[in-house]
Amino acid sequence: MIQSTTKLPATKTWTWQGFPICYQTQGTAGPAVVLVHGFGASWWHWRKNIPVLAENCRVYAIDLIGFGASAKPKPGEEIAYTFETWGQQIADFCREVVGGPAFFVGNSVGCIVVMQAAVDNPDMALGVALLNCSLRLLHDRKRATLPWYRSAGAPLLQRLLSIKPVGKFFFNQIAQPKTVRSILLKAYANSETVTDELVDILMAPVSDPGAVAVFLAFTAYSTGPLPEDLLPLLPCPAIILWGTADPWEPFELSKELANFPQVLKFIPLEGVGHCPQDEAPEIVNPIIQDWIGKMSI
Repeated sequence: MIQSTTKLPATKTWTWQGFPICYQTQGTAGPAVVLVHGFGASWWHWRKNIPVLAENCRVYAIDLIGFGASAKPKPGEEIAYTFETWGQQIADFCREVVGGPAFFVGNSVGCIVVMQAAVDNPDMALGVALLNCSLRLLHDRKRATLPWYRSAGAPLLQRLLSIKPVGKFFFNQIAQPKTVRSILLKAYANSETVTDELVDILMAPVSDPGAVAVFLAFTAYSTGPLPEDLLPLLPCPAIILWGTADPWEPFELSKELANFPQVLKFIPLEGVGHCPQDEAPEIVNPIIQDWIGKMSI
């Protein structure tokens, strides 16, 4: 159980396509905002943002199917773990739980999810905020631009992980508190924000039945949309926030996304890593509040 220092209401459960989906909500008035986490995370990754945004909004933070405390059905048999699936989950959540359109805020691969939701369901999206969007550098269409050792290494690793005993062993090596902390210390520029609580948040779902299969399904997923595919199709305005110290999604490459007309603002966050909402909420929260406020006038 996560021992959180942040006081939040009890989570709620929504049934989607027969599967239980966990979400957190706070705030009773104002426009709706839906927060979508990145790979391996959960709604908890927004714990520092929910109470602040709830001052003026109805805030919902959801666990994507396969992650957090949501169901983890068998990949390929019961559900396909694709951005189209997750995008539809978000849109259906807006219709059935939120009760209408919302502002979408995503981090990492959560950015691809919210863009997919907006593109496929334009009636549900008021605006999109992207925090260190996944550039999907290991996508099939991008491997040709990588150094040979990276472009050749990724398919080899995917083939190895597809062997069940190898994949399970690999997952079990990663799913250790020491390893998770080490990964976080690379992703976060400010090491003080890598707390025991944060490690507990990411460790909580790893022992769930199905967690290994979901992890391996996603590591094998190198097709689907790229951010540059979805941005020009967005039916609503977008803003982009980017921690300049992100070791995984290079800031220099990120600036290319600012060129699309749907992007109203591109805001560099100096010295911040891959998860700005958690590492620098004191910077991110006012930006999101201001954006929603101006868009809602």
